[in-house]
Amino acid sequence: MEGTGDHDHMGSHEMSYTHMTFYWGKDSEILFRGWPATRDGMYALALIFVFFLGVIVEWLSHCSHAKFSSGSSPPSTHSSPPNRIMTGLVQTALYGLRVGLAFLLMLAVMSFNGGVLLVAVAGHAVGFFLFGSRAIRAKPEEKAVSSDPSPCGC
Repeated sequence: MEGTGDHDHMGSHEMSYTHMTFYWGKDSEILFRGWPATRDGMYALALIFVFFLGVIVEWLSHCSHAKFSSGSSPPSTHSSPPNRIMTGLVQTALYGLRVGLAFLLMLAVMSFNGGVLLVAVAGHAVGFFLFGSRAIRAKPEEKAVSSDPSPCGC
């Protein structure tokens, strides 16, 4: 039909897996058109990808890379401006990467697939356990320095 907005590509009908409520099943599209579709192996790969995406987002949330220009002390007012600027640029790049990956994870969950939701939450939980909890830290008395305030204050 012309003018209806249907994208009918030469009369062939493409099956869409877009859901607007949570469902359980492997037939879905996660992040990209046609991926993983109905293939079992690709669905498992998509779940593994989403899981590790959650772990990476948590790692970036709790990592101390470039928090300070030297050691664990805050940058002094006497440190050279290029060091502070470089530290700020690295912090900004890591923050942008973390936010971008978090949005990608959010879009994966918006596929409304129950399995994707579960592995996303599991990825965040495992990432927090590994990088944010006191159970794994080398020095339990050391409080993590974070520029991103936690809503629960942990």
